Amino acid sequence: MTTAYATDEMMTIAAARALEGRRTCFVGIGLPSLAANLARATSIPDIVLIYESGTIGSKPPHPPLSIGDGVLAETADTVVSSAEIFNYWLQPGRIDIGFLGAAQVDRFANINTTVIGDYRRPKVRLPGAGGAPEIAASCRETVIVVRHSKRVFVDRLDFVTSVGHGDGPGARERLGLRGAGPTSVITDLGILEPDPESRELMLTRLHPGVDVDRAREATGWPLKVSGRLATTAEPTRAELTALRRLAAGTEERT
Repeated sequence: MTTAYATDEMMTIAAARALEGRRTCFVGIGLPSLAANLARATSIPDIVLIYESGTIGSKPPHPPLSIGDGVLAETADTVVSSAEIFNYWLQPGRIDIGFLGAAQVDRFANINTTVIGDYRRPKVRLPGAGGAPEIAASCRETVIVVRHSKRVFVDRLDFVTSVGHGDGPGARERLGLRGAGPTSVITDLGILEPDPESRELMLTRLHPGVDVDRAREATGWPLKVSGRLATTAEPTRAELTALRRLAAGTEERT
């Protein structure tokens, strides 16, 4: 019998599973970092985690509190300058996958991490772009990890920080973006993937106990549903144990 788990735990485990078959991952802070470190602690011990502060092959025993957390450099295979990370590793397309978070996501998987409201008079000023635009542009693919709500999944972004699939088919090519863009958006309700033709996000997988109506109600546009809608496999005991160990390490430091 599967151990009881929270929706955030299901989301994080689903995100960690998305790294299977990848060798290198450019990691954002927060939920993406927790998921990437879970993958390294379970099914993909050899995955190379790269952070924009210049650390390559970091093996933190707990998720870092920021890209400047000393544990990243202390456990890395090597540390280089941020300029080298972006100019040599990221922009030429040498990194398999990028993990990103977002404050807002639209139907084409464009993301906002800049402001909520009008740019000149924002309601909320967010952390900003950081390396996210370059990650979204140049990684071979990207995965977005966010909680599913109408506040996050909006019909129109207040600000486009990082381009996903632009305004639809051909947008990335017109902008000269190297990578394939977001291949999935993983939430606490399920997984969305771009439609092969329209590039609009559609629901392809629901987590156990979640129904389509709930996902639609939490989305700020009419959400399309795949004709082959599947259900995510429940977390294993080993995945939950590893995740809770990582999360406990973070809590002890905050």
